[in-house]
Order: sequence, then structure tokens, then C-alpha cells
Amino acid sequence: MLIFTCKIDAAATDRHPDLTLQLTAQDRTRSRHRFDHPNGTALFLQLPRGSHFHDGDLLQTDDRQTILKIEAKPEPLLTVTADSPLALLQAAYHLGNRHVPLEITTDYLRLEPDPVLKDMLHHRGLRVVEEIAPFHPIAGAYKHSH
Repeated sequence: MLIFTCKIDAAATDRHPDLTLQLTAQDRTRSRHRFDHPNGTALFLQLPRGSHFHDGDLLQTDDRQTILKIEAKPEPLLTVTADSPLALLQAAYHLGNRHVPLEITTDYLRLEPDPVLKDMLHHRGLRVVEEIAPFHPIAGAYKHSH
């Protein structure tokens, strides 16, 4: 089992990652968890509680022998677009009131599949497409970004 205990700055190392691990948005919030790598290696993340990971983060074992790159795993999502920025902003407001994890950009919103929310968004005149893509929800107002 490989135990990863610290994040490292990609700019501070010239080494390439030894392993890559794709994690869903929810899995990227698990700072202390065991994952199985596709090659069969057991990986244990043992970072400070409350840590969460972003696409491209690098983790290192205590002995500095192994570097792990975290990637955002594509997952089922709803992608929401609108004819106007105001309509998209209003959709973000309504989804925020429901406290769902939400990826917000100037062009689209993304959320986990939910038939009730999908129906609500359609009724508000928004376009909703089901797709599989990496999910990057914003952190809550009281959470740290790293």
C-alpha cells in the first residue's frame, strides 16, 4: 500500500507523476481514504482533514519516492445553458437555494443528475443536456479552496 501524506506544487518539481488516479468530484473531497489504482496498487490518502483535491494536484509519499497525480474523472452530469446571462444567473440562484454541488461558468452550469431539478430547469426555459464530463463544483462559501 502506498500512503500519500502531502500535496506538492507541480511547479516545484521536475519529476513526472508515477501514478495517475481519476476521482469523481465527491471522491476529491476525501482527504483520508483508501482507493484502488487500476493497476491493483492500494493507495491511501492521509492528508489533513478537510483537504480536497483539484484536477492536476500532485500528492507525494512521505519517503518522496512516489508522486500521484489527481485527475477529475468524467461522470454523469446535467449541463445547463441559457439564451441570456440573466437566465443562467437565475438558474444558479435557484439551484443554490437547493444546496446542490454546482459548477458555474459564464457559459453553462453543471450539476449531478436529478430528474426534479432537470424538470424545473426545463420549465424555466433553459436547455439541459445529459453528458459525461469532469465535474468541478465550486467550494462552499465557508470552505477553503485547497
